Amino acid sequence: MELLTPRLRLRSFRESDLDAYAEMCADPEVAEFLGGPLDRVESWRHMAMILGHWQLRGFGLWAAELRASGELVGRLGCWRPEGWPALEVGWSLARKFWGQGLAHEGAEASLRFAFENLAVDRVVSLIHPKNVRSIALAERLGERPVGEAEVRGHRLTVYALEAEAWRARPRPTSP
Repeated sequence: MELLTPRLRLRSFRESDLDAYAEMCADPEVAEFLGGPLDRVESWRHMAMILGHWQLRGFGLWAAELRASGELVGRLGCWRPEGWPALEVGWSLARKFWGQGLAHEGAEASLRFAFENLAVDRVVSLIHPKNVRSIALAERLGERPVGEAEVRGHRLTVYALEAEAWRARPRPTSP
């Protein structure tokens, strides 16, 4: 499954993404709130896990690339690995793409996919309490803090958006 936004192509990961993905995952600033940097082998395993999630659940995280150039921006989408408290809309972009509205653009497409294609009543984003960038994005998407969850030994704030609230909110006109 592939989705298009004005600037992004959301698609399956492929082996040719490994160099850019491993570079992103190794960046300490990108990985600060995601459990720490990954080496190349761990990054490959993470891509394989993302692809496996698609096979097991029928949805998952996409590789996000710039439509204009094909350059890998990062990963985002919907997922619920075993042990997750709910279906999550999540995002992680390479640092050079921060601050351009790309995470917002891709997350909006992910929300639409979750509510229209997966027919869920609620989505969450699990965010480290010190991750101010992700908190700001979650709030811009309409998500609000509803509690905490422990995931893989990390205490995270649960931001949630109900389908009814998503349908009622004004639609963004730009990324």
